[in-house]
Amino acid sequence: MTPKYSIVIPVYNRPEELDELLVSLTLQHYKNFEVIVVEDGSSIPSKHIVDKYVGNIAIKYYTKENGGQGFARNYGYERANGEYLIVYDSDCIIPAEYLAVVEKHLNDDPADAFGGPDAAHPNFSILQKAISYTMTSLLTTGGIRGKKQHVGTFHPRSFNMGISREVFEKTKGYLIPFMGEDMEFSTRIVREGFRSVLIPEAFVYHKRRTSVKQFYNQLKYFGRARINISRFHSNQVRFIHLFPLFFTLGWILSLGLSAFDSPLGHFGIACYSTYLLFIFLGCLFSTSALGAAVLAPFMAIIQMFGYGYGLIYEWLRKLRGINPNTKYIEIY
Repeated sequence: MTPKYSIVIPVYNRPEELDELLVSLTLQHYKNFEVIVVEDGSSIPSKHIVDKYVGNIAIKYYTKENGGQGFARNYGYERANGEYLIVYDSDCIIPAEYLAVVEKHLNDDPADAFGGPDAAHPNFSILQKAISYTMTSLLTTGGIRGKKQHVGTFHPRSFNMGISREVFEKTKGYLIPFMGEDMEFSTRIVREGFRSVLIPEAFVYHKRRTSVKQFYNQLKYFGRARINISRFHSNQVRFIHLFPLFFTLGWILSLGLSAFDSPLGHFGIACYSTYLLFIFLGCLFSTSALGAAVLAPFMAIIQMFGYGYGLIYEWLRKLRGINPNTKYIEIY
């Protein structure tokens, strides 16, 4: 039987994470799917992990020279048989009802592209829960995506993204290998006239970084990615994307003015303290984990500073004519 869904998973030196992802796929209530694992030039291969699932799920394993996750997904798309092509990041865990939810939604409301939000798994560490909250909260702009009240056309991201075969055949997939490759692709999908929808119930558990340094580097990368896609599409850097930069500059200015006993500086510190208190309370209410709530304000500051610095860093590189899309880079 031809699979309706082809799940494409690029992997680079993450066999343990891939194992957890594949376990979750064996538990899917909806069974008409295949899995395509693309080893993107890893020095730590995952074939022994994939071999464990042969006979349990329909799974294929391919290797290629390292070229970045965007091109690895294209490689998987080209070898897929499904009517719909779904990509996950290798550090995701998929709820058992995911494909059943997607199947029902597409039967009731057909679409060319779709995606869903990410959530924190109950087994995540305190740090991961804190990071997950700040990355998905409206207070830090992370929650603008993936909510039922989402405004405007939904642009799916490749940690949880599905497209029809027609979309791939017309667009030819990812244009760049990394650094905003999914944002560029989803922008092009929408501009080609395809219908893209958010399926709020089709969420995945997306693991967060396991150290503060990794988290900072990830957010710096995200800021750089926002500038990078502006090389391909106009109007991709809006005020909401500059909020982390303004947050960081305002924080530094408030601290500086406060050092000179300026009332304006004290007012700024009071505003920032109130904002961080709301983040603490929001995380506590969302996770019921006091440890995560205590960490969340600090993670929010790191998130804002990392993203804002990434914006400036890549903007200056863009002004100098430096193109980051010509070779693979170690992301985190």
